[in-house]
Amino acid sequence: MSAHSPRELPHHSVTLGRQNVKFSAVLTILAVAALLGIYYKTTWSMVEIWERSDTFAHGFLIFPFSAYLIWGQRKYLGTFSPQPNLLGLLVLASLGFSWLLATLASVLVFEQFFLITMIPAVVWTILGSSIVRALAFPLTYLLLAVPFGDALIAPLIDFTADFTVKALQLTGIPVYREGSFFTIPSGNWSVVEACSGLRYLIASFTLGTLYAYLTYRSLARRLAFIALSVIVPIIANGIRAYLIVMTGHLSDMTLAVGVDHLIYGWIFFGFVMMLLFWIGSFWREDDERDVVAGSRQGRIANSSVGSPKSAAIAASGILTVAFIWPLFAVYLDNSSQGNLDREIKIAEISERWRSGQDHVSDWKPVYVGATAELRQSYRHGADSVGLYISYYRNQQQGAELISSQNVLVPESGSHWRHIREDTQDVSFRSVQMGLKQNRLDSPSTKLLVWRWYWLGDEVTANPYLAKMILAKRKLLGRGDDGAEILVAAPYEETPDEAVPVLRDFMNEMLPAITRALEHASSR
Repeated sequence: MSAHSPRELPHHSVTLGRQNVKFSAVLTILAVAALLGIYYKTTWSMVEIWERSDTFAHGFLIFPFSAYLIWGQRKYLGTFSPQPNLLGLLVLASLGFSWLLATLASVLVFEQFFLITMIPAVVWTILGSSIVRALAFPLTYLLLAVPFGDALIAPLIDFTADFTVKALQLTGIPVYREGSFFTIPSGNWSVVEACSGLRYLIASFTLGTLYAYLTYRSLARRLAFIALSVIVPIIANGIRAYLIVMTGHLSDMTLAVGVDHLIYGWIFFGFVMMLLFWIGSFWREDDERDVVAGSRQGRIANSSVGSPKSAAIAASGILTVAFIWPLFAVYLDNSSQGNLDREIKIAEISERWRSGQDHVSDWKPVYVGATAELRQSYRHGADSVGLYISYYRNQQQGAELISSQNVLVPESGSHWRHIREDTQDVSFRSVQMGLKQNRLDSPSTKLLVWRWYWLGDEVTANPYLAKMILAKRKLLGRGDDGAEILVAAPYEETPDEAVPVLRDFMNEMLPAITRALEHASSR
């Protein structure tokens, strides 16, 4: 029987614990890499967006930033013992199922979000609760790798236009505004996507969040600075837009009317961010946390250390759960594939509304990858209505019913302008329907457009609800057939002139339109 001195046993335990920490850490890195590989389509979709979009190019830096933050805590993390927690597999399974629903609904940003959220679940499963809490910020920071924010473009455009017009009016310059387009005596201006300030907002939030974590220790100060990093760029973008318009106005439209106004914008934004960080530095808090490894070394020796075997079992469970959902997605996708030979024919059922050869206008919406399309005009006396149907089957990225690529009016290259969008509740044959109502304008014609989605036995004008319905239908094996229906009528002065025309047309022709879509989906 051998004896050990009191100092020898803790030293041996600490050495063993450190070996287990290194093994578990390497295993975690491999598991994360495997996860990104299993969901390679979603992973690559993020990389492609980072590569082609200046707005989301910061995504290339998020993983290195997170890795740097974790590496900076290595001594502190070394005082924890890995404790695999299989509850993480339940979280991983839930996130995997959510990813599946996002895939079925073709909501790419949610696919990417749920994939990145799986990474903390992997860390929790292999390393345990204590370590995942210690890594809370670096793991949460990974979410900024997801290219999100497109939904903010419209409200940001509205705010920038409101701010600019109000500032011009306060300056004493008369302004005539229609939507995001406005006219002053010296020329015409419009707030487009590039002027929305989304790039500034995302860049500010990404840098501001990192700065708040590194500079402050109290949660209140961190949240306050993050809030400022959101508010300041939005207001600054409004000021930027106003200054650009004023520069163009005072220079007789010779300055700040081309690409140079984007350059001015980034210079102004850089100055604003430097000012924000400089002011924030006055309230910095030095790191008071004792991260000396020896101060807590006893934790490894005195706590139960997870064995390499338990970590390996946890990693095996991660791979098993992770593989289920992509395989299930492939199975559902293959089972819902159908013939792409679609044709939409509207029966002539109305004695009042008759189809004609001449189109109401030269306007045509842009839909990418549609399986079938119908563009038809109808007339009744002096009234005219244009009908446009875009039909989709076997939807996938780049060829889907609800996509940012499908627009009423392209941002450039068209003489049409999208003035305004709102919702409208209308009754047809005692049935209440919610519709999207859009106003379009060109030098010769003004149009009022009503549109909604047809999804088998359900209709809606809400694109988010439509995505959920599509996911449900695919999950139940009912296919992904869907269409967007648009009806448009011209008007002279106010959109109200076109409302009774569209209402009369819908009362007469809605049953025929529905039957045509049902016939197309049943073939």
